[in-house]
Amino acid sequence: MSHPSRRSSGRRSAFTLIEILLAVALLGGLLLALNLFIFSMGEIWGQGREQRLFNEHVRAVTRHVEKLLRTAALAPPVLAGTQAGFTVEEIRGVSGRESLLTFELPTGDRVLTWPEAPLPNVVCSLSAAPGEGLVIAWHARTELRFLEDPPRRTVLSPLVTALSYDYYQPDFRSWKNELKPQRDGTGEWSLPARLRLRFGYGQMTTETTVLLPSSMSALPAF
Repeated sequence: MSHPSRRSSGRRSAFTLIEILLAVALLGGLLLALNLFIFSMGEIWGQGREQRLFNEHVRAVTRHVEKLLRTAALAPPVLAGTQAGFTVEEIRGVSGRESLLTFELPTGDRVLTWPEAPLPNVVCSLSAAPGEGLVIAWHARTELRFLEDPPRRTVLSPLVTALSYDYYQPDFRSWKNELKPQRDGTGEWSLPARLRLRFGYGQMTTETTVLLPSSMSALPAF
């Protein structure tokens, strides 16, 4: 015969039907709240996804242009003083000849695709072409028809809508932005201090500036 106190203790340790239903209801409410939180966070993340991708693209393209200009400024002939780091040249393009900022890359660049080993001494020019974006026109001095054939064209970014040039005016202690390279008082081409890139995609627009490194026989200042 079982002891009465033991039977009473066993009944008290068991869950009643009401307690089980209440626990299930609380767990269901917790899971529902968690799902709503996850879905809302996913919706917020998705709404800002295009903006984040746009900003990442802008940063990547700007950094790459900075890298190209630094490479040109640090080329051995430039540091030795036997070659100018940057010039303005008349380049044959799709719509005729254009005056473009031009520089030389001693070992080329990864975006300048070539079926074999990368070509050395690649002469490059930057422009913003309507409907194309930021374009680099390039050809190598080692090519047999370097002077005869027009340069190849590689799109660095389809989101660049404009490329302009910042000139510092010491007399006025101010900056002036120009759509094309400018000449100085003697008629010679004047190099800008900065390049200004304008990006656009849908309703999103932004501008970045890239410092043109000094082409003197020294490390450029950044």
